[in-house]
Amino acid sequence: MKLQCLQTLAAVLRHGTFAAAAQEVHLSAGAVSLQMQQLEVFFGQPLFDRSARHARPTPFALEVAQTTQQALDAIEQLRRRPAREVQGHLRLGTMESAQVSLLPTAISLLRAQAPGLSVAVMRGVSTALLDDVKADRLDAAVLVRPQSGGSSRLQWYGLMRENFVLIAPPDAPRLPPAELLRRYDWIRFDRSTTGGEIAARYVNQVAPRLRCSFDLPGTEAIAAMVSQGLGVSVVPALRQEVIDAFPLQQLSLGRAAPVRHIALVCRRADGDSRRMHLLLDAFQKAVRRRYADDPNVRVELRAGAKP
Repeated sequence: MKLQCLQTLAAVLRHGTFAAAAQEVHLSAGAVSLQMQQLEVFFGQPLFDRSARHARPTPFALEVAQTTQQALDAIEQLRRRPAREVQGHLRLGTMESAQVSLLPTAISLLRAQAPGLSVAVMRGVSTALLDDVKADRLDAAVLVRPQSGGSSRLQWYGLMRENFVLIAPPDAPRLPPAELLRRYDWIRFDRSTTGGEIAARYVNQVAPRLRCSFDLPGTEAIAAMVSQGLGVSVVPALRQEVIDAFPLQQLSLGRAAPVRHIALVCRRADGDSRRMHLLLDAFQKAVRRRYADDPNVRVELRAGAKP
């Protein structure tokens, strides 16, 4: 019997349904049901009455939860001991924009909390970083969460949600995004990236059959081209430093604006480790410091890991 099964049982009793508990423990409702069945096999008697529409806990399930809660609380206190006890090596991957906007603050905070933990950082595009986490070449990565195809072997922690915007030359007329895309050359955000795929889908919806003139992988390179009057582009909202370096117009796409979700991802087996909780806490604080007042960014700090 795994300790996680007892934690899942406690979540089911708190929330009342397998589906609601699944959100807390980051499992599917089917996986929660399977864990409850494993506990029933272990104890040799049912924990839930499944004769009604919703499974109801038996008195024995309440007894099990009450008996184990004190032990679970004690284990949680052991896990939360001061960070100076956390040592070792952590392999972290980050997307390029996060290296500038979030990584310096996060690493500074992590060093203060866990000076004995060394961190090796690797930069890459989100798809490659995700493959490296799956293959155990990285312990964790900060990247754009794919819109589909996430592996059940991974643990995801949302950090923030970025709006896409249209950037145009500084002297461009104030026209609707679709009209600007038709009037100017389209500088396309590389579709091999998750963000580029999201941007291209939006452009194809508002200006069908539009052909791009340039395909570039980085938003700073795109901003430089736009600033020179060479076209317009749909990209994630630019950092103020980029706008200051390359004069241009950054225009809202309104309620129809696509978004991308930036998340910390690790393998599920590592998700409850102390070092991963410290890493997550450092990035959450970095996001709050950097983007708390940014209208194009929604801080998205989901439950799942406790600092």
